Amino acid sequence: MDFELSPALRDLQARTRSFIADQIIPYETDPRCTPHGPTEDLRRELVALGRAAGLLSSHVSKEMGGLGLDHRAKAILFEEAGYSPLGPVALNIHAPDEGNMHLLEEVATPAQKERWLRPLAAGTIRSCFCMTEPAPGAGADPSMLQTTAVRDGDDYVINGVKWFITGAEGASFAIIMAKLEDGNATMFLADMDRPGIVVERLMDALDSCFAGGHAVVRFDNLRVPAADILGAPGEGFRYAQVRLSPARLTHCMRWLGAARRAHDVATRYAARRHAFGKTLGQHEGVGFQLADNEMDLHVTRLSIWHCAWVLDQGHLGKHESSIAKVIASEAVWRVVDRSVQVLGGQGVTHETIVARIFADVRAFRIYDGPSEVHRWSIAKNILRPYREQA
Repeated sequence: MDFELSPALRDLQARTRSFIADQIIPYETDPRCTPHGPTEDLRRELVALGRAAGLLSSHVSKEMGGLGLDHRAKAILFEEAGYSPLGPVALNIHAPDEGNMHLLEEVATPAQKERWLRPLAAGTIRSCFCMTEPAPGAGADPSMLQTTAVRDGDDYVINGVKWFITGAEGASFAIIMAKLEDGNATMFLADMDRPGIVVERLMDALDSCFAGGHAVVRFDNLRVPAADILGAPGEGFRYAQVRLSPARLTHCMRWLGAARRAHDVATRYAARRHAFGKTLGQHEGVGFQLADNEMDLHVTRLSIWHCAWVLDQGHLGKHESSIAKVIASEAVWRVVDRSVQVLGGQGVTHETIVARIFADVRAFRIYDGPSEVHRWSIAKNILRPYREQA
């Protein structure tokens, strides 16, 4: 594995970094940044900037309007985008749209791609992914899926409740996970304005970086044509893995950028703020925290790049993405938490961006699977060869 960036990747990194610094960071104080994410008006304005910069939907194939980057190149661009909470929105690589685009490109029919993927990749619409349910439904354990899809002629009738559905408010379409009468999970595509889809309420959350926030969505006898099944019936859980491994890693990429931003803010402050006769950074109690940040950022980047390399070899990368997700989510949290501590009073106010990043990143240890579930999965992989030898 070569750690040297090619001239093309260096150029991409520099262009993205300049774009975020010059055009996106100034929007962070825009009043259209709400507790439930940027408004649709602001999102469209940001996407227009990303489009003009030639950086939109970098993970999507050129055929569908993107840049066609591989996973390693995405690791470079996504980290730079994550340096601002608005960066992923501006470049149309935010969750859940980014993962949904990947899934549609891998699984959807040509007609489905034209109907849903192309406008999504163009940034003209948003989407949501409806899998998580309130108890006793599916959460970290997807096998507990309660939402049902019953065949009725040429349609399926879907009933159930989903929650923590990111981006549902204002989304144009949904990917819905439901179980058939035989119990097998299946994915369905449905426009959000269809009768039978109700966005019940927005859920107040710590984070404020996702367009559309997080919502409770109810399906009341939603009729979906059989032609709008995504992929094959009964293959929903398999397709979820097609989506989740890359989407899990891109979360890591974006949050690495956010953690680097918090560290940079804290470092600049520690270099100029004086206390007890010298700058804060010259005190070991502060300097060591910055050193620990640097190490956590480095290890996180290495784990991301390795998993990206695995995915670029054509492997599913479930084990590697679980490892990267736990390393990244916990290291990012430590970095941002230390940055708050270094900043002191400023760290717990909105005098800097760090308090906002702090609130955003806490959920990362839960999103795309809690650390505990990934550790369980990693442990099973470790033990599997020994069980087979027994």
